Amino acid sequence: MSVQETKATSDWVFNINNMEQGIPRKLGEGLSTRVFPGDQAMLSVVRIAPHSTGTLHSHPQEQWGVLLEGELVRIQGGEEVAMKAGDFWRTPGGVEHGVRTGDAGAVVLDVFAPPRDEYRNPGEGFGV
Repeated sequence: MSVQETKATSDWVFNINNMEQGIPRKLGEGLSTRVFPGDQAMLSVVRIAPHSTGTLHSHPQEQWGVLLEGELVRIQGGEEVAMKAGDFWRTPGGVEHGVRTGDAGAVVLDVFAPPRDEYRNPGEGFGV
């Protein structure tokens, strides 16, 4: 069996660039995600257009983020930090946070633990 055949028939294999997979969610103007919920954690692949801002928000779940592509400013706990591809961060539950992009857009992989119930279905907004 080829690798391509295996991926096509397995419901536990995903590709970060396959826009047909995951639960779609529009977080805000210029911010969209595809969500992959598990039992104990949840992944979210967030695509952020240039010159976009994510609303400051908080939630009880711990969140880790990895900047896969592009550049952005991470806003967290009143601090703003310029980030480049390869940088990652941890946000404890209850801490206000958001992002802002400049001329470059960004792709972020977020991990939530435990999963966010409001992200288990398609929708809009940060769910706060």
